[in-house]
Amino acid sequence: MAHGADQQAAHGADDRAAHGASAAGAYRGEPVDPDVDLHVPADRAETAGHRLWQVLAVIAAGGAAGACARYGASLAWPAPRGAFPWDVFWVNVSGCTLIGVLMVLVSERGAGHPLLRPFLGTGVLGGYTTFSTYAVDLVGLLRSGDAGIAVAYALGTLGAALGTVWAAAVLTRAAFREAPVPDTQRETGAGETGKAADE
Repeated sequence: MAHGADQQAAHGADDRAAHGASAAGAYRGEPVDPDVDLHVPADRAETAGHRLWQVLAVIAAGGAAGACARYGASLAWPAPRGAFPWDVFWVNVSGCTLIGVLMVLVSERGAGHPLLRPFLGTGVLGGYTTFSTYAVDLVGLLRSGDAGIAVAYALGTLGAALGTVWAAAVLTRAAFREAPVPDTQRETGAGETGKAADE
């Protein structure tokens, strides 16, 4: 019985070591997803130890850059009081377009450094696009009696943002449909196929 317990403990240690190696390999070769479920061991491994500070650092740097870009756009194209806030509208629409492209390239194509998604997706584009300014603009238009512009701004932003992120994703998939799969993704697929065959 003691021998059986020893074997079970050894198998458990091997499984944990294999899982750790798999998680480390995923971190090196696949994009880090900043939207993780910390109850899942594989998700926790993405931000384990010093990796947490790497992810937080790139998100902070990207967020600062994105927020500065949005502020620059508001200075370059300020919206007069009571007018349609075209600056915030185009910031959000262009940001959603870039999110659609990025998610296909990073999540589906496996392109770029593993920290590219938290840097560009959560950081740069998260800081660049804005829901808070959009909401403040809506309240301001309603308080000034410009209900028609407020409704057009609310519905127009929602429709354009959803439409452009969808269209950007579709067009990006179509553009890369015939492109070769990156080496990291090919190696991951080959490893999974080999594992399935062994099982």
